[in-house]
Amino acid sequence: MSLETEYAKEILASQSSWNVLEEFPFYRNYLRLVRTEFKGFGLKSGDKIFFLGSGPLPLTLIIFFRCHEVKGIGIEQDPARASLSIRVLSKLGLSEDITIIIGNHLSINPIDFIGPDTGTKALMIAAQAEPKKEILDHLLKVISPVCRISYRIYEKGLMKLINRDFLLNLPEGYREYKRIRPEPPAYNTVVFLEKKK
Repeated sequence: MSLETEYAKEILASQSSWNVLEEFPFYRNYLRLVRTEFKGFGLKSGDKIFFLGSGPLPLTLIIFFRCHEVKGIGIEQDPARASLSIRVLSKLGLSEDITIIIGNHLSINPIDFIGPDTGTKALMIAAQAEPKKEILDHLLKVISPVCRISYRIYEKGLMKLINRDFLLNLPEGYREYKRIRPEPPAYNTVVFLEKKK
């Protein structure tokens, strides 16, 4: 997360903020990861998504909008990180299309998923967002049946050891309908879920 914070600050200080963003070491990884999620969810331009654990540099949301015109709401529980990401979005001219909320999974409620125009089509859970089971248990109570969920996990290497909260068993009420393993340069496996009918 310190690398994201460092780049967020560089973006704020730069006259060429988009260039700095594209120099982020994992930018290409995020392009592939977002493309995987866009296709896996079956999203289209104009849809809206939630991203839980958006961090100080909300790259997932930025790329979703920049590459696919999908608007987003990021939820970040650390106020300093949330504040930094709000300023970054303003600097990049994306404040109208991407919103950041200070909170956690308990900040998400049923009203966020009502109506075809305001409803959220997909909700993504960051690899670092924990505890996964508690998050998924809460989402089961609030999301609509048409909203799908993905969560990112590390199944290989050092990151698997660091991020151990990756759910061997899903909470009752969910069905895994797709699992896409990473193709370099991406590192995350993306697991797609929907509520059981």
